Amino acid sequence: MTPNPIAATVASLMPRAKQELTELVAFRSVADWAQFPRSESEGAANWVADALRAEGFRDVALLDTPDGTQSVYGYLPGPEGAPTVLLYAHYDVQPPLDDAAWISPAFELTERDGRWYGRGAADCKGGFIMHLLALRALKANGGVPVNVKVIVEGSEEQGTGGLQQYAEAHPELLAADAIVIGDAGNFRLGLPTVTATLRGMCLVKVKIDTLGGNLHSGMFGGVAPDALAALIRLLDSLRAEDGSTTVDGLAADAVWEGLQYPEADFRADAKVLDGVGLIGEGTIADRLWARPAVTVLGIDCPPVLGATPSVHASAGALISLRVPPGVDTAEAIKLLEAHLVANTPWGARLEVEVVGQGQPFQADTSSPAYASMAAAMEIAYPGQEMQVSGMGGSIPLCNTLTSLYPDAEMLLIGLSEPEAQIHAVNESVSPEELERLSVAEAHFLVNYAASKRA
Repeated sequence: MTPNPIAATVASLMPRAKQELTELVAFRSVADWAQFPRSESEGAANWVADALRAEGFRDVALLDTPDGTQSVYGYLPGPEGAPTVLLYAHYDVQPPLDDAAWISPAFELTERDGRWYGRGAADCKGGFIMHLLALRALKANGGVPVNVKVIVEGSEEQGTGGLQQYAEAHPELLAADAIVIGDAGNFRLGLPTVTATLRGMCLVKVKIDTLGGNLHSGMFGGVAPDALAALIRLLDSLRAEDGSTTVDGLAADAVWEGLQYPEADFRADAKVLDGVGLIGEGTIADRLWARPAVTVLGIDCPPVLGATPSVHASAGALISLRVPPGVDTAEAIKLLEAHLVANTPWGARLEVEVVGQGQPFQADTSSPAYASMAAAMEIAYPGQEMQVSGMGGSIPLCNTLTSLYPDAEMLLIGLSEPEAQIHAVNESVSPEELERLSVAEAHFLVNYAASKRA
């Protein structure tokens, strides 16, 4: 078999990639200044900017976005007349959750059992390293055959929309012929996959008030309306008996026609406890990729430790609603708000605040870019055919870019396969997956440039 020089170069660069990912993971870049200092995110942004400058990128800039965070931009010119490809990643991360549950420190990249553990290792600091590896491999083997724009977001996990708003105000900045979003993942470790659909998302805060202040549960309980009990009843109205999402007026019966997700695999990936059933009805793929899903993300109420015997005057919650392609998020928010109002018991006072939203996304899988990526994946994953799947998560920027650049071809790849456990404790990345996807991305850029010359 003829040696693959791009693959050989990427392999030789992996020790450097590990060191760089170690440095980047060390920044506690959670874009919530109430939890982590702004300086941690600024440090990560500067690290990304320095890495781009070191690779010869021009016009490297830290963009101050309307939500108070920074996105990093750079431009690397290619041959005259070459197409332009935008590469996306984000350097902000989810909070580590329970520090004590991490086997190794969340912000120290640690190798264990053949994987690299650390918050953001897969989602999505590793995605930026993937882009660097692909570009370095091309530079070492004849040069980068396309113009490259890189944008690395600073608040994707918060859903505050800073980069979307900035892009809308500066529509020429991210214009490209093709866009590679490095924030998805293979359906299964070692199975090359592009993601074709994303669910949209809305985040809603609700607050229920029933009394002028807390009351003694012995003297007033059983008659005085309990805000916490009202909240529990309201939240329960969002699910049917089988756990299916039930928002009045919101369809929940669509089916997924493509790649299926075996139940046994899902149970293993989700670490569902023995004897515990799954919720909803239909195939796993239907429920994950084609139907809405509501999740209660948090509740404001007294903890068990230190609780007093009181009837509570106020209670609140943060609710996430994911909606599939074909559903307008703005319309879904109206339906959710109407449902909450209609199902609040006992005449309790309800406040609803929308704190985040993004539209669902559906890619054109018949585009030349998909053919270029399929051929590249076959090189990086010998004997494996590229799969097309959905993803239950949301990347609101995808719809913004589609709206701004309707002719751009968009692909979603990345390192967040199920074993990565993104957003959970002990997040990790497979270095083999990082290596193979970097090879695939490099070959994609070669293939895509050739397709535009043909």
